Amino acid sequence: MTKKTTGPVLIELEQDTPDITPATAPPVPDSSAPTGQAMQTLAQIAARKPSRLARWFWSLVVALGGFALSVAAWDFVTGMIARNTYLGYLALGLTVLLLAVLAVMALREALGFARLKRLDRVHRAAGAALASGDLEAARDVTDRLMALYAGRADTDWGRVNFNERKGDVFDADGLLALAESEVVKPLDAQAVKEIDAAARSVATVTAIVPLALADVAVALTANLRMIRRIAEVYGGRSGVIGNWRLTRSVLTHLVATGAVAVGDDLIHSIAGGGVLSKISRRFGEGVINGALTARVGVAAMEVCRPLPFINAKRPAVTGLVKRALAGLFGRG
Repeated sequence: MTKKTTGPVLIELEQDTPDITPATAPPVPDSSAPTGQAMQTLAQIAARKPSRLARWFWSLVVALGGFALSVAAWDFVTGMIARNTYLGYLALGLTVLLLAVLAVMALREALGFARLKRLDRVHRAAGAALASGDLEAARDVTDRLMALYAGRADTDWGRVNFNERKGDVFDADGLLALAESEVVKPLDAQAVKEIDAAARSVATVTAIVPLALADVAVALTANLRMIRRIAEVYGGRSGVIGNWRLTRSVLTHLVATGAVAVGDDLIHSIAGGGVLSKISRRFGEGVINGALTARVGVAAMEVCRPLPFINAKRPAVTGLVKRALAGLFGRG
C-alpha cells in the first residue's frame, strides 16, 4: 500500500499581461460630457433614407386622402347648390379660390426647385472651368452669374466693378476669383450673419429650456430657417418642400463625411475645454449644438454658393461660434 503525498499546488500565471496601476488604468468615461444630442438626433432623422415600403405607404396615404377630400368637396358643393343656389355658388367660389391658392403654391415650389438647380448648374460649371483652366468657359460662368444677380440692388456695385475690370484678366482662375471677390464675397457676409443668429438661438434655447425634445424642435426649426435664408442670400429661394430637401441633402452630406461630430475644438475655443460642461451640462450642450448648427450653416453655404471657394476663405466653425456666442460671455 503506497502512501499518497499531499502538498501545495503550483499554478503558473501568465506574466504577459502588464500590471494595472492607478497611473496606467484607462480613464473613466465622463457621462456628463456634452455630446450635442439635439443636433445629432436631427442629423440622424434628416439623413435617414426612408424605405421603399414607407414611400409607397405615404404616397398611398396622400393619394387616398386627396381623393377623399375631393369627393367630399364635390358632394358638399353639389349638395349645397341643390339646397340653396346662392350658398352653393358661394361654396363653389371658395373651392375655386382654394384650388387657385394650391396651384400658386405648387408653382412657387416648382420655381424654387428651378432656382436651386440654376445655382447648382453655375456651381458645377465654375468647378469645371477651374479644373480645365478654360477662359471661355469661365467667361460663360461669369456671364451667367451676372445674369443671376441682375435684378439685385445689393450686387450693383460689385457687378459694375467686375465689368470694369474683367477685360484685364486673361486666365480662368483670375476671372472667377474676381467675380468671387466683387459679387459673391459680400453675399458671404450676409450668410455668416444668418449662421450666427441660428447658432445663438439653438445654443440659448438648449441651455435654458430643460424640456425633453424641445431642443430638437428648436434645432430643426432654426436650421430649416437658416438654410432657407442662406439659399435666399445666394438667389436660390425655395418653397417648403424644396427647403426640406435642401436641408436633408446638407445633413446627409455632413453625416456621410463625419462632420456632424463633437470635437474638442468646439469647446476649447470658447472656455478652455470641458470647463463649461463641469459648470452646467445644459450650457455645454448648448455650446455644442450651436457649434454643430454653425457646421450645418457652412455646409449650406457650400451647397448654395454659385461659385466654389477660390480666394475667399471658408468660414471657420470656431470663429463662427465665438462670434455667435460672444454675448453669452459678456463680450457682446
